[in-house]
Amino acid sequence: MINKLIVIVEIFIFRSTNAGVRTIYSSTSQNTFLSSKDESRELMAIWPDIVRDLTDAGDLDIPDVTKWLAKVLQYNVPVGKKNRALTVIHAYKLLSSSDQLTEENIRLARILGWCIELLQAFFLVIDDIQDQSKMRRNQPCWYLNNGIGLAAVNDGIMLKMCIYRLLRKHFKSKDCYLNLIELFLDSTWKTLMGQCLDLLSTNFGKKSNLDLFTMDRYNSIAKYKTAYYSFVLPTTAAMCLANIKDSEMYRQAKTILLEMGHFFQVQDDYLDCYGDSETTGKIGTDVAEGKCSWLVVVALQRATQEQRKVLEECYGQSDIDKVNRVKQLYNELGLPNTYTIYEEETYNLLNTHIQQVSRGLPHDFFFKLLHRVCRRVARKD
Repeated sequence: MINKLIVIVEIFIFRSTNAGVRTIYSSTSQNTFLSSKDESRELMAIWPDIVRDLTDAGDLDIPDVTKWLAKVLQYNVPVGKKNRALTVIHAYKLLSSSDQLTEENIRLARILGWCIELLQAFFLVIDDIQDQSKMRRNQPCWYLNNGIGLAAVNDGIMLKMCIYRLLRKHFKSKDCYLNLIELFLDSTWKTLMGQCLDLLSTNFGKKSNLDLFTMDRYNSIAKYKTAYYSFVLPTTAAMCLANIKDSEMYRQAKTILLEMGHFFQVQDDYLDCYGDSETTGKIGTDVAEGKCSWLVVVALQRATQEQRKVLEECYGQSDIDKVNRVKQLYNELGLPNTYTIYEEETYNLLNTHIQQVSRGLPHDFFFKLLHRVCRRVARKD
């Protein structure tokens, strides 16, 4: 079932100060398997077709709207790193039998990848409004672009509905169609529930209730808000397209992908505070918004009574001096070093868990995915 791969073992040092040696597996194969850069170009090559599919008049005789939709799509969808879409394509190529790897099916995998990028764009447009964010992907958030304002809510919903138009157009005749519909609906539902929990944990302009910021609550937010749609969905969508029916394969994949998604969210929280905005493409707002982030949860676990008073007074306040006081406290508590240790230990644990994955799931795929997550870290120092 799994294509024969030439596995190249690359060993490199990860932060010499942490004495970690990582083993990353990369694969090559004739013709079918492209580098990430090449695959990204192939993905972008069909983007005009995606826009055409979604803006074709069809049963709608409202050209002003379809013209506007084209602008919404172009501004919000293809400008990211497209990691979720690339995950779909890479997983499909590794999980499919050789007779499935036709140009038509690989094109379908790319279309499926764009469906997940549309879902991502929907979440980001709405999330930026809720969080009153300023920048996204090195450009103004969509709701701030040309004074669009809250009208962007409708644009976000349009992005979500584009997913189902694409699925109907390209997958309706496929055996996997219903499973894909249910998968996208379930992933969207779980993510919205995670987003709701995240919002319920914020202060909504009031004093933050630090008693809510427990690790259990944080773990639930990370699982539902991030891990399902960013990690489980792209891989299981590829498995559906590859016509995989083995429930144990799905179970094992889900287990490791949820762990990876949690790691990704902790890293995201760290980058919100300590990342270089020019690299991350956004300005961190977790402290000012009073988010239940990994940093504040760990800080509360370590804080003395006096330090907790600082958090009670300053956390969740937009005043820049109070935001900086919280970040100063993070440094006093040694959180940057704590994160570095967490990252290394989590990487090693995930590395072990990937090696234990069986049931025909290619270790190479999970190692590549883990490596992609680890490369996101970009610090100000």
